[in-house]
Amino acid sequence: MISLTLHPIDIGAAINQVITPTSGGLNVFIGTTRNHSFAREVKLLEYEAYEPMALHTIEQIEREAREKWPIYGVAIVHRLGRVPVGEASVVIAVSAAHRNEAFEACRFLIDTLKREVPIWKREHFVDGTSEWSGAKPAKKAKLS
Repeated sequence: MISLTLHPIDIGAAINQVITPTSGGLNVFIGTTRNHSFAREVKLLEYEAYEPMALHTIEQIEREAREKWPIYGVAIVHRLGRVPVGEASVVIAVSAAHRNEAFEACRFLIDTLKREVPIWKREHFVDGTSEWSGAKPAKKAKLS
């Protein structure tokens, strides 16, 4: 199961999607909106994506994980739109015969997704400002 959604992620459905009778290990990563970023209070995150390319890239990453590890099930769900503090932004569930493969594949999937998938995050702060994640603060001009 690979999907992008504007709605809260059903974590249980993602987990149920990957459980098989042969699975002895199940690993789940849940990325949630935290209430701070570099000492600034966060109100919510907002995600945008180039959806066709994002889905295609996630599918490629899943195929690569399946080539590297003997995994049985994979679910990758990423939220788009506004995600308040405490809610899940991304859920990745992986099942395998053994825990080690499930852990390694899950770590690979989230790390590669964050690095390669065209999904962008904007942080909205309590003070009413916002900025794209990874954006560097503007330098103040010197007055002479």
